[in-house]
Amino acid sequence: MLSTGRMLTLLLSLLLCSHLLAADRLKVEGYPLDNGLQLILKPTSERGHVSIRLVVGVGFDQFDCRHKELPHLLEHLLFSGIDDSGEAGLEERMQALGGDWNAYTRDSDTTFVLEVPAANQRAALDLLLSALFNTELNEARIDAAKGVIVHENGEHPAAWQRLLGSSASKDDATAQLAAELGLACAEPDSLAHLTADALERLRSEWYVANNMTLIMVGDLDRRLPAYLERRFGELPPGPMPELRELPESTGKAEPDRTLINGLVGETAKVHLIFAEPWVGELDHGTWQLLRDYLQWAVYRDLRLEHGLAYGPSVERSAYASSSFFSINAEVARDDVEQTLQRLHDLLHRLGRDGLDADTVERLRNVALARQNWTAQGNSALADYYWSSLADYEEGRFADPAKELRQVHTAQLDAALNLLLKQSTYQRVERPLLGTTGLYVSAAAVVLLLLLAVVGLFGLLRGRR
Repeated sequence: MLSTGRMLTLLLSLLLCSHLLAADRLKVEGYPLDNGLQLILKPTSERGHVSIRLVVGVGFDQFDCRHKELPHLLEHLLFSGIDDSGEAGLEERMQALGGDWNAYTRDSDTTFVLEVPAANQRAALDLLLSALFNTELNEARIDAAKGVIVHENGEHPAAWQRLLGSSASKDDATAQLAAELGLACAEPDSLAHLTADALERLRSEWYVANNMTLIMVGDLDRRLPAYLERRFGELPPGPMPELRELPESTGKAEPDRTLINGLVGETAKVHLIFAEPWVGELDHGTWQLLRDYLQWAVYRDLRLEHGLAYGPSVERSAYASSSFFSINAEVARDDVEQTLQRLHDLLHRLGRDGLDADTVERLRNVALARQNWTAQGNSALADYYWSSLADYEEGRFADPAKELRQVHTAQLDAALNLLLKQSTYQRVERPLLGTTGLYVSAAAVVLLLLLAVVGLFGLLRGRR
């Protein structure tokens, strides 16, 4: 049994360690290799495991609508196999190392994600390099990868959806609005014209050392720096292609639209979407805190006070050069008008009276706490570094808590009023018919058929 003195010493040590780990989260061992490849290394106390993220700076934004899926297609192909054993053989090699891997193509990057035992971290990196640069891009593999992407993207709009002005390719109202404004592609790439030559050109131009960042977090091998210098240092750099200029909003979109998302149903989705303006140096923290405030205000109003929506949400999203702030709720189709009125009234009241300072402080504390608990463990920390690369400089990531602490209620009030002056788009997603409408339509069809039969019978009798 521990003595009181030793117990106090242990508790003090634990508290000090926890404080040091939390304070040290933003500091990493970061440096570029001679070929321009950026390394971000973070040793942790989590033994036996390493999280790896290899970020290649090419994504959807670098291609026009006709070639938008090119980096995504290459991402899939790089898991198709490095020898005659194909994809199965490649996967078995990673399984033999006790690891797991995946990849993601986003607007600005393609990232390869590995979770591996610490003992096999260098072997896993060797396998990743083989997949990136030794994979043969033959027609059979390309066709198979295209089939996977078609399945992931979902079906093209059916004829009835096109007729009613809807699009199956847009999985939410904001995405469809972005397409209307010329910020996103109206339809997914057909993939048919994406060739092996285009894929090889993409790999040779963009998969170069000076366009890569390697993030490693966990129980790092003491021999890792020498290994990285040797293996990743031998990757060739290259001249970077010019970045594609992102499209600007045309500003041409209907302020109020109903989108048909099915044939029959009793629920609808309501969206109020605003073009998000720039509010200065504290832009990110301001919109994050305002989003949290409106999330609580909308939840309290629509669900707790009026029972209109179970899980209303407030979201931020970016498309090309623009960003959007949306308020969303799924409601009964008969409650659409009431819900929209309540949202407009709520926003008007908050804009007129201002936000409650005590609520702002409470939600600020939640946001600060969330920043700590969402970056616990090697995997979460590696993902945090991946998502925050724009805020990295000389071995440190910027502290997001600092910005949150600087945002005052008056700034949130100003941002909300500025938001409410922006272009507002109202979107309602609902099925074509409700259950009642279906019954009425069916009855009308039956009645018309009966009338037609009676009329035909009378016509035939009249000819006798």
